[in-house]
Amino acid sequence: MKTWKKAAVLTSAAALTIGLTACGSNDSGSGSSDSDGVTTLLMYQVGDKPENYDELMEIANKQIEEKINVKIDLQYISWGDWNQKMSTIIASGENYDLSFASDYVANAQKGAYADLTELAPEYAKEAYEQLDEAYIKGNTIDGKLYAFPVNGNIYAQQMLTFNKQYLDKYDIDISSINSYADAEKALTTFHKNEPNIPAFAIGQTFEMSGDFDYVIGKEYPFAVKLDGDTTKIVNQYADKDQMEKFKLMHKWYNASLIPTDAATNTTGFPLEGNTWFMREETQGPMDYGDTILTNAAGQELVSRPITTPLKSTAQAQMANFVISNVSKNKEKSMEFLGLLNSDPELLNGLVYGVEGEAWEKLEGEDNKIKLLDGYKPNNHMAAWNTGNNLILYTQDTITDEMIQERDENIADSEASPILGFNFKTDSVKTEITNIANVMNRYKSSLATGTIDPEENIPKLLADLKTAGWDKVGDEMQKQFDEFREASE
Repeated sequence: MKTWKKAAVLTSAAALTIGLTACGSNDSGSGSSDSDGVTTLLMYQVGDKPENYDELMEIANKQIEEKINVKIDLQYISWGDWNQKMSTIIASGENYDLSFASDYVANAQKGAYADLTELAPEYAKEAYEQLDEAYIKGNTIDGKLYAFPVNGNIYAQQMLTFNKQYLDKYDIDISSINSYADAEKALTTFHKNEPNIPAFAIGQTFEMSGDFDYVIGKEYPFAVKLDGDTTKIVNQYADKDQMEKFKLMHKWYNASLIPTDAATNTTGFPLEGNTWFMREETQGPMDYGDTILTNAAGQELVSRPITTPLKSTAQAQMANFVISNVSKNKEKSMEFLGLLNSDPELLNGLVYGVEGEAWEKLEGEDNKIKLLDGYKPNNHMAAWNTGNNLILYTQDTITDEMIQERDENIADSEASPILGFNFKTDSVKTEITNIANVMNRYKSSLATGTIDPEENIPKLLADLKTAGWDKVGDEMQKQFDEFREASE
């Protein structure tokens, strides 16, 4: 067992049944048992329900019941309603058993989620032992584990992704592109040929990348510079290298390489079709290079990396499942998560759809499949937030060499210096709200090059100081120093 797993398991299990303080409590059980003793677990998932939900769950529940005497009542909550509804459910102490995590760190600290430090290795042993140690470290809060993560893209890398039809049409070479600046020649060539199609297709939500990891999210000005002093919390907007990138974006905006409405555009640019030339995408090892993006686009896409692969807290917490602390079925809930993340028949049937209709195994191959005409976007669940990607069958387009490269890339990727650092905001909530308000006034316009950074970044830094950046930064540095000392 790996070092961080040892630390998590050896932690006291006293909090397995900690009472809800800020979240309320309820003595009645959230699961129910029928006359045959089959326990039904109530589970919340984020997103839109598959169109063939009833068929998928009928097949899945038959398998689950046969193996662990459980059925799942899986209820979907749309992305637009998710935060508000889960906040209400948690605050009221409503009974439920499992859920996709909502505001994981804050709710775990409140006592909303059950302590899985001992439950996970006991009831989900096989799946737990497959987790990269970064998942355990990134989800451990005050020495305890409160989530079971989906084993997927443990590292992330930012890429500049190109629409290959245009690369071919205009004979544009991208082989030497490894940064934003390197892409200027390609963008300029494309724009000369297609002035009415966005060269760099970005909008309001675009966040410029850099050699940083972000303590409370990329949208906030608190980071550690990965190629600098990694013991210090800094403001990435005050960094000289980032200033050069902001200046480059402003230059591109003035040259019409960026859409004129980028700072306000919320509609985005569909992956499929011919409405864009270059965009920024995030990739991880389970994407098998451009394979997943190309599948989603329905056309060939080609990417170039602009950041190094990084195991971060954000990636570790990307897709967590939690057990409610009011659940009377904690062991059964953990047993189900263990089954979901270790049983290929169960997981692949949910992620790919109905076998024989959406996919079939290749003859003589246990773990490779071919997608059929019945494989439709809305007739299966998503891989990234359902279960262990390592036990998913691979499509016939994925070679053994690609799988080997995936595993080597995971082993070679670096861990962020702030992996596992979860900042406690209690003493600076007002200042963080003020800082968020300041960032909302500047970040989209700066990131998209709409405004001059040399004129506006000094204003941003001054406004952040007024909003309380120093107070938050000092508290964050104090906690980070304590975290580093405890980790040594």
